[in-house]
Amino acid sequence: MFDKFGEFDSCEELNRAAAAQFKEGDDEALIALAEENGIDREDVQDYIDGIAGELATPLMAAYGKLDVEARELKSYGIMEDWLVYIRIRCSEETSMAAAVRRRGKSLKGCMAALVAWSLKNAREVDKEILAKAGISGRVSLGIPDMGQARKIIAGYYLGGET
Repeated sequence: MFDKFGEFDSCEELNRAAAAQFKEGDDEALIALAEENGIDREDVQDYIDGIAGELATPLMAAYGKLDVEARELKSYGIMEDWLVYIRIRCSEETSMAAAVRRRGKSLKGCMAALVAWSLKNAREVDKEILAKAGISGRVSLGIPDMGQARKIIAGYYLGGET
């Protein structure tokens, strides 16, 4: 995933690497750096052309990392909603955008925290609901609502209780 340039710990670290490539005049390496970190080609071109003073803002760097991780994860269903919640939190708080970019924090790790909560808090589904769904037997379900998911996400990325 971050095979060529490694995982950056911050937007600032990403921008320093971009500045070094820019100083060397290595546009191909700059484009590869941006691609590996989920930064749009148009944004790279704006940086190369001097329209943008830096390759990425903290929000761009966080969204880029999430995009790269989501492609590898191949998320589906409720995980797509959880990814939206993470993006919303990044747009609301610069501290969340910075935390998402941190080395060692990952979308898979956050999803694991959400799944762990789901399994720990699963409750038996009403038998009438199961019958209407054509399911016999016992089924447990424990998907967090949006508010709880936001708490778990914040706990994973920012620390604190989940």
